Amino acid sequence: MGKRVPIVAIVGRANVGKSSLFNALLGRREAIVANEPGTTRDSITAKAELESGKQFWLVDTAGLKDAADAFELTIQDQITEAANSADIILVTVDGTTMITDEDRRVAKMAFKSGKKLILLVNKADKAKKEQVQAFEKLGIKPLIATSATQKKGFDVLEEALEEVLPSASIVEADDRIRIALLGRPNVGKSSLYNALAKKQQAIVADRAGTTRDVNHTIIKYMGRELELLDTAGIRRSGKIEKGIEHFSVLRSLQAIEQADVCLLLVDANELSVALDQKIAGLIKEAGKGLVLVVSKWDIKEKDAFTRDDIAPGIANDFNFIPWAPLVFTSSETGKNVSKIFDLALDIMEKRAQVRTTRELNNWLKKITDRHPPAGLKNRQPKLRYMVQEDWNPIPSFKIFGAHTKYLHWSYKRHMEKMLREEWDYSGTPVQLWFIDRDVEKQRDEKFGGRKFKNNGNRDRTSNK
Repeated sequence: MGKRVPIVAIVGRANVGKSSLFNALLGRREAIVANEPGTTRDSITAKAELESGKQFWLVDTAGLKDAADAFELTIQDQITEAANSADIILVTVDGTTMITDEDRRVAKMAFKSGKKLILLVNKADKAKKEQVQAFEKLGIKPLIATSATQKKGFDVLEEALEEVLPSASIVEADDRIRIALLGRPNVGKSSLYNALAKKQQAIVADRAGTTRDVNHTIIKYMGRELELLDTAGIRRSGKIEKGIEHFSVLRSLQAIEQADVCLLLVDANELSVALDQKIAGLIKEAGKGLVLVVSKWDIKEKDAFTRDDIAPGIANDFNFIPWAPLVFTSSETGKNVSKIFDLALDIMEKRAQVRTTRELNNWLKKITDRHPPAGLKNRQPKLRYMVQEDWNPIPSFKIFGAHTKYLHWSYKRHMEKMLREEWDYSGTPVQLWFIDRDVEKQRDEKFGGRKFKNNGNRDRTSNK
């Protein structure tokens, strides 16, 4: 049994540079950074590693301040929870200012946790020596002067962490399934995330744009590790603000790339929204598994027939992804929440199907004999054989033949439909690659009275 991987939490009042330190320590841009107090709202966690190879979880928290409302109180509760869960707390202050009451509150909270503390006097590149030394009054040792922009003091910080961190490695399961929650702002992503995770990991509030960063949590279900990714809402291009909002959208798009299965949430009270269809298109283009989730089903005015009445309309809106399962959920009542896990596992099984070349070629012959592809005069497409790309996580098939560029799009769609009827690929896109190996054309290519030997790749590929 390996040692538990330690947790290092960065805490402090708003706008002291916690997220900048977080990104600098990781060596990449993970948290959103902006000159705006309160940018970080949720606790963000990422894997970090010292030069010695010791690994730990690094947690960036929101700025500690007085809770003006229930929303802010939830944020402050998360900070306290992160500090209590941590093994080491990096108390961060702004070296360019005097000690504030909020700094003292942070220090008091940190002392109360009983954890190992390190004081980081940040922005030290802009502070005088006596300004940095003034923070000794907080009573936290060691005190390290840092600069996130210039990476000043990072070698000293690493030495301090090296002394107190145990040797541990973070081993991520190779078969972990990553599930991303996507959709427009305020469609209930964070509520469903919390219902799935069974704990208050993300902030839930009845206001649009609550989640800005991509939040992660890992759970076990039916013996499998599932990683949930809660994302910020994706807005229409004209509605995207510069700065923080822009980065949030990019995080959501990155989450699509990271995910195996995407949950596209649509609001039960706001159906037939063009942006929902656009997001579904992005997921399809990325080749990810997809579940259409109708959220807030508990507050929808309905009767016993409502679901059957609106399901065909939803299917029509998303007719370009007829293979995506549809589920009606309520995070408040828990309706169909666990079913989402079952669907995700089922989709991963479908994506992992491997068909033998014999199976595929028997199917190809049956389809083309029953309904040969149409073409032009002397340009009749012929589909000769078919193989599956076993390296591709997306069910992907290469179909070799002659004059494949003349295949009509409707015939390609017909082939995909027949493929899905033969083998169940519900919940996932499939790719059909048509590769031109026109033997008759090669026979006409002669050199010196002999048949020309084509050493180059003249295959013409099109992606369905």
